[in-house]
Amino acid sequence: MHSYTDLVMERRSRFGPDGRPVYNCAQAVVTAFAQDAGYDEEAAMRAAAYFRGGMQMGSVCGAVTGGLMALGLSGLDEAAVANAFIRKVQASHGGMINCKDLLAASAARGEVKKAHCDALICACVELVEEALREKGKLP
Repeated sequence: MHSYTDLVMERRSRFGPDGRPVYNCAQAVVTAFAQDAGYDEEAAMRAAAYFRGGMQMGSVCGAVTGGLMALGLSGLDEAAVANAFIRKVQASHGGMINCKDLLAASAARGEVKKAHCDALICACVELVEEALREKGKLP
């Protein structure tokens, strides 16, 4: 595993008093890249606060929105980069990127929600890393 993946998994292992991970899916992805992109992790954490659970209404998965935020913070503001990122997520998840749909498909397979979300977070982190490498932003 790469250090970004290790970082997000360490963060996702922290739980709040409500039993939910302290870092939601969007926060876990975007904050992993914030400091290297020259941004304050706490500010990135606050910016991504309401993107959990598909913007809290089952829309686009927080890991996907966090990945898009990370690409933007890293200076990759080309539509082609964002579209490629989204297509790759869709390709490995039955064409889906909405939280509600992804969770329903995961539940139908008998998967545990947190494990499903953590795997999707890791996949998005890896795709962000891949895009950053392709554009010369990472070694």
